[in-house]
Amino acid sequence: MRPNLLLLTDSYKVSHWRQYPPNTQTIYSYLESRGGKWSDTVFFGLQYILKEYLHHPYNPLFTKGNIDYAAQRMEQHLGPGLFNKEGWEYIYDKHDGRLPVSIWAIPEGTPVPTGHPLVVICNTDPKCYWLTNYLETLLMQLWYPCTVATQSREMKHLITKYLMKTQGNADSIDFKLHDFGFRGVSSCESAGLGGMAHLINFKGTDTMAAIEYASYYYGADMAGFSIPASEHSTITSWGREDEILAYKNMLEAYPTGIVACVSDSFNIFEACRMWGRYPLRDMILERDGTLVIRPDSGDPIQVLVTGNENVMDILWGEFGGTISDKGYKLLNNKIRVIQGDGVNIESIDAILYAMQQRGYSAENIAFGSGGALLQQLNRDTQKMAFKCSAIERDGRWQEVFKDPITDHGKQSKRGLVTTFKSDTGGFYTVNETSFMGRGKDDDQTRTWKPAMVEVFRDGKIMKEYTFDEVRANAY
Repeated sequence: MRPNLLLLTDSYKVSHWRQYPPNTQTIYSYLESRGGKWSDTVFFGLQYILKEYLHHPYNPLFTKGNIDYAAQRMEQHLGPGLFNKEGWEYIYDKHDGRLPVSIWAIPEGTPVPTGHPLVVICNTDPKCYWLTNYLETLLMQLWYPCTVATQSREMKHLITKYLMKTQGNADSIDFKLHDFGFRGVSSCESAGLGGMAHLINFKGTDTMAAIEYASYYYGADMAGFSIPASEHSTITSWGREDEILAYKNMLEAYPTGIVACVSDSFNIFEACRMWGRYPLRDMILERDGTLVIRPDSGDPIQVLVTGNENVMDILWGEFGGTISDKGYKLLNNKIRVIQGDGVNIESIDAILYAMQQRGYSAENIAFGSGGALLQQLNRDTQKMAFKCSAIERDGRWQEVFKDPITDHGKQSKRGLVTTFKSDTGGFYTVNETSFMGRGKDDDQTRTWKPAMVEVFRDGKIMKEYTFDEVRANAY
């Protein structure tokens, strides 16, 4: 069932059409990351919102019945006469039920320093001035894919740093952080959208909704990959006395390729020694592929590398390995480890630092992250905000802004703001004198060009990105 667009907003916005100054013709607003945990924000997800909620290629976006239903519901919810039924009927009759707005945005996947507009929007029909900020609620949903993509990118940079320090290359980075988040998010939509945002930076996922979203909304053929892997039920169902048979079955069931096996059902350290004894050791070494051992409980640092008994030391003792070009221990390439419990950006840093201190290459380990990757963040992680910055009245533009004396950090931008980019990669916010005109270059050593492109106008998507293009932008 397609949702009723007229009801996809905050309740109080329904009453705002009466609150703007007389003779208002155009409302101009922008979305930005005002700051937050990381200095750059990856812009991603607008194409999904446009396709899912604001664009219908063949039919009106809403019907007369949607208008009547919304009017009835809002009368019950807010009170009589507060819903702008006439305004929505005008859009239906005059614009065939398509939204008379223009949306400009940063190319999807692009990391942008905080403090610069990522999206700007204004109405294109003077009678629909109230529509611009009516759409804020939907557009603010961008905070989620933007923040997931940003955090995932920061995790990628962190893991890359340790790979370069201890291995000398980051060739394996695409599969060093696997998405385990489907079961930990609030909805299937969150799984699809957040999981897709993660796949901008990595290619490993168990969130199948993400690969379907990337295919449907961004034209990806296959954006993510996974491997056969066990869970506790498939191991413990054999009983503790036959644990070794459960492991043997894993190797026999998947004689080639990469396979992962959770090994902490009873005693992770004894399991690692078990993997190194006959017959499992010979089977592992003779396989055309790699066994990935997964600890899933306890303090990750102690379990993996610092405890009196730890996974890395046991596996090194059982399987040996080589020394990387950077001088760190690299396990036999038939064996690797994945840490999937308690994984966030802070614990990844701590684990890789501890491994480095104990002489182990970061190449030995991959990570799986679930709730911390897709759920343990919010709109304030990157301080996403949507604000009106200009209003046109009687053919003249005036600046609009707020500057709370109690929190100057919430000061908003003023004027017809947009984002420019220099030929050297820097970003610059311009207060235009006319809608999307050119700004003046205040640095003669650089050439500044508009960084935004129009992606939506009057109900039509003007620019689409493939998932490959999004990935290429997320350098």
